[in-house]
Amino acid sequence: MENLFENDILGHIGTQKYLCNITWRKGQFLMDEPENTGGKDLGMDPFSTLLASLAGCTLSTLRMYIDRKEWAIPEINISLNLYQETLDGELTTTIKRNITFSEEVSVEQKDRLLIIADKCPISKLLKGNITINTSL
Repeated sequence: MENLFENDILGHIGTQKYLCNITWRKGQFLMDEPENTGGKDLGMDPFSTLLASLAGCTLSTLRMYIDRKEWAIPEINISLNLYQETLDGELTTTIKRNITFSEEVSVEQKDRLLIIADKCPISKLLKGNITINTSL
């Protein structure tokens, strides 16, 4: 199979607990943990980064669709959170995604935009089967 990216996403951690430098194409950002879990809160934690990916993908996908339909919806807002629970010995994660608009949206538009939100590539990735092949 062919990789999605020409170059790998790279990560590095030194001796400072939890502080990671993540590099991609021409950019980089810091990941860290909140102070209440032993980090220094210098960057987003891994869960926040995952939700940020879903937020950005959802917003971009909706914007493309709204523009193609030429609907007068100038702003799209999203809020996300997640919770985890163990059910029957298995960890279950639920992501709560709430999308709002700056303009009134008809019921028909809302129904269609809910479908489109689930078609964003990160939504599909998170709902699909994921295999992580790790090597040392």
